[in-house]
Amino acid sequence: MGPISLASFDMSQHEIALILNINKPYDRKVVAGIARFTRTQSDWRLYVEDEPLAKIPNLKRWRGHGIIADLDDPNVLDAVTGLKIPVVNIGGAVFAKSWKNETPYVTTDNSAVAQLAADHLMNQGFTNFAYCGIRQSAINPWSTMRGDAFRKILRQHGHDCSEYYGRHTSARQWESVQARICRWLATLPRPLGLFACNDARARHVQESCRRLNLQIPADVAILGVDNDELMCELANPALSSISLGTNEIGYEAARLLDDLIAGRRVAKKRKKVQVAPVGIITRESTNTIAIADEVVAQAVEYIRTNIDSSVRVADVTRDADLSRSTLDNRFKQVLGRTVHDEIERVRLERTRELLATTDCTLSEIALQTGFGTVHYLAAVFRQSTGQTPGEFRKSNIGSRRLE
Repeated sequence: MGPISLASFDMSQHEIALILNINKPYDRKVVAGIARFTRTQSDWRLYVEDEPLAKIPNLKRWRGHGIIADLDDPNVLDAVTGLKIPVVNIGGAVFAKSWKNETPYVTTDNSAVAQLAADHLMNQGFTNFAYCGIRQSAINPWSTMRGDAFRKILRQHGHDCSEYYGRHTSARQWESVQARICRWLATLPRPLGLFACNDARARHVQESCRRLNLQIPADVAILGVDNDELMCELANPALSSISLGTNEIGYEAARLLDDLIAGRRVAKKRKKVQVAPVGIITRESTNTIAIADEVVAQAVEYIRTNIDSSVRVADVTRDADLSRSTLDNRFKQVLGRTVHDEIERVRLERTRELLATTDCTLSEIALQTGFGTVHYLAAVFRQSTGQTPGEFRKSNIGSRRLE
């Protein structure tokens, strides 16, 4: 298969190589963000190759103007080192202590990923937590970074966190992998909120739970990272996952490379960019409420079930047959927030999910989340996230449409 070009050939165009593994969902979503940028640029012609041995162009003959690459691959790093053209890295190895390369990068904010995971599992009512990562190497420091940040956040809230990284992740050691994860899981208290470093590792944990006869999510709620839609839906039960800002990573990497090629001045902070995740796509693997207080648990379930019907605090207190002050006090003791705060939190969580995963209009989303009007939805959303709903959707839904 020859190189794929997203623009017609023109000698005046800039030749840009994308040295990525486009067979991986993560990289494909990054490419979608790059494609979004190229639609505003008439002078870009892309070299993209899906054959592993051909994904790096013949750099001795290729007369390109710039490269966007995943420099976690040592072979790619070796190939582009010393080139006289701009290179932008989208890999995560920039955080490794051994990383000495000064190549500009745009990559994932792992601390923000951990914060989302901790918030989600705590909001489900869990008080027992675990993190399952993969053995650290020079090219995957992100796994340890996510685990360290997750543990730190939980400790700030008075919770402990058990961690497991293991020795192997390869399919060739599948039985060994499963035996070790099973031994670890068997020692942990339940119900357990477990955060896995990525979707693949989350599915390892799911299989271990099956072997131990642990129910998901009642005994162990599992949250992954990457939101690989196919793998998440194939999992049993379907896997909740953190959707990363891959589309925005691709767009910002392309925008940065374009400025470097043009010789425009680029601020130092734009050469080291960490992109926040989109949010959590909730599925069955975390669809539970691990709250010991049955009254609060039932009230939370009532809110989630009725979030599309403009549920009010008065509705929740009436269903619970308690005064507002009494129910608020119980919510504060268990969740650290009031009934009203929980309603607004659930509305915003559902809004982010609909913006990122559907083509629903803002009017439709306002009705489905109980905000009622687009104006109210937009005001609350911007105050909470710092973005308008349109800005949020633009940086995320584009990747879904291009997949």
